[in-house]
Amino acid sequence: MRIISGSHRGRQIFPDRYFKARPTTDFAKENLFNVLQHLVEFEGARVLDLFAGTGSISYEFASRGAREVIAIESYHPHFSFIKHTAEELGLGCIAAYRTDAFIACRRLKETPFHVVFADPPYEWTRLTELPDAIFDLHLLLPGGVAVVEHPGSIDFSAHPRFLMHREYGNVHFSIFQEENPDEGEARAT
Repeated sequence: MRIISGSHRGRQIFPDRYFKARPTTDFAKENLFNVLQHLVEFEGARVLDLFAGTGSISYEFASRGAREVIAIESYHPHFSFIKHTAEELGLGCIAAYRTDAFIACRRLKETPFHVVFADPPYEWTRLTELPDAIFDLHLLLPGGVAVVEHPGSIDFSAHPRFLMHREYGNVHFSIFQEENPDEGEARAT
């Protein structure tokens, strides 16, 4: 696993071989960020990384100039790994919290984000509830983007804030966007 771009480009991250998370592949991550760079300005962004796992997405946003990255991970060994790795890399903009994703969302609703990224376990029974939770709790700024990584068996295209779906190998991303009253609604497929 490596950081693809930005100030820490090329840095390798080595989780323990017994790590239980399913990190987003470098190939999928690189392609996703190529799409996101046309939707959001990374420099100065506030990012929420739910189910952060290895922290790979958090490190990527931080390396690309995000002002603040909040990484939420409930499993203690993963949370500790993210915290330690962020410190080791000198990525002070990353704050890791060990808590449930839905509890974190309810607590963070007062300070909306430019990007919310969620990569829950594929077998998690509440996965299909994530987009509604993000929008019902107003976690995004106007024009903000939410990305949910999910198995290919799930189709979010009927969601009212659905923007696009991207598939990279076995990795599927559904991208949603909060309305921006200043620019009108932008929707693409």
